[in-house]
Amino acid sequence: MRITCWGSRGSTPVSGKEVLKYGGDTSCLEIRTDNDDIIIVDAGTGIRRLGNSLIDQGRYTYHFIFTHAHWDHVMGFPFFKPVFSERSHFTIHKCPFHTDFVEIILNKVMSPPTFPVKYSQVKAQIHYPDACPETFRIGSLVIDPIPLSHPNGGSGYKFTENGKSFVFLTDNELAFQHGGGLTRDAYLEFSRGADLLFHDAEYTDTEYETAIEWGHSTYNQALDLAMAAGVKRFGLFHLNQDRTDEAVDAIVDKCRTRLDREKVDMECFAVAADDTFEL
Repeated sequence: MRITCWGSRGSTPVSGKEVLKYGGDTSCLEIRTDNDDIIIVDAGTGIRRLGNSLIDQGRYTYHFIFTHAHWDHVMGFPFFKPVFSERSHFTIHKCPFHTDFVEIILNKVMSPPTFPVKYSQVKAQIHYPDACPETFRIGSLVIDPIPLSHPNGGSGYKFTENGKSFVFLTDNELAFQHGGGLTRDAYLEFSRGADLLFHDAEYTDTEYETAIEWGHSTYNQALDLAMAAGVKRFGLFHLNQDRTDEAVDAIVDKCRTRLDREKVDMECFAVAADDTFEL
């Protein structure tokens, strides 16, 4: 399994010389299985660059999985160029709500007057199988969903292939249980022993004091979870829109200092656009 990040920024895309290292695009991951299936997780603005890359490779068949429907996770879909190609075949799994919700949301994203081309006019062939909220497979990859603790709901996922696991828990508030969400202990057990964990790390402790119930965690809360779960590699995700590269580096340094002090053998980093991870 190979995981590539095309965007790790939270809330809104940003640009400028102060965010070149980690990038300014919002949530989008690409997962390649050992059988070379392509799974796209979320359609934030990072999906634009991914689409260009896939066209350059001559690849037009993919699976889509969404964590939830907030704008920073769907706003890039109209700018994913394969949408407008008759060669494209999309399998969009009905996550996280197991209804026509995803199709409705994508219709809204591409509805006048907010976008000039309607969803009904896309040329890609799109199939909507029932796949959530139960465990399902895409080829050799096993996908386990888990409800997120986030306003309006959503799903995190565990991706497992050949005994290796990747857990993706963006937009997850560990210190407050939203309706439909689970307890911190549930996310801990879900993440236990993962080879790679990406978790929401939107806030510092001070910032969180005025953002409780907004649906995000502090980097310390996420680090606590990763340590308790015994994961091997931990990536800070959903980077704050106003967090410069220098400020992100400072947070990573604090996390690594704490790991050293507590003698925890775990790799810790902030997830950057274009980072690739092999499991």
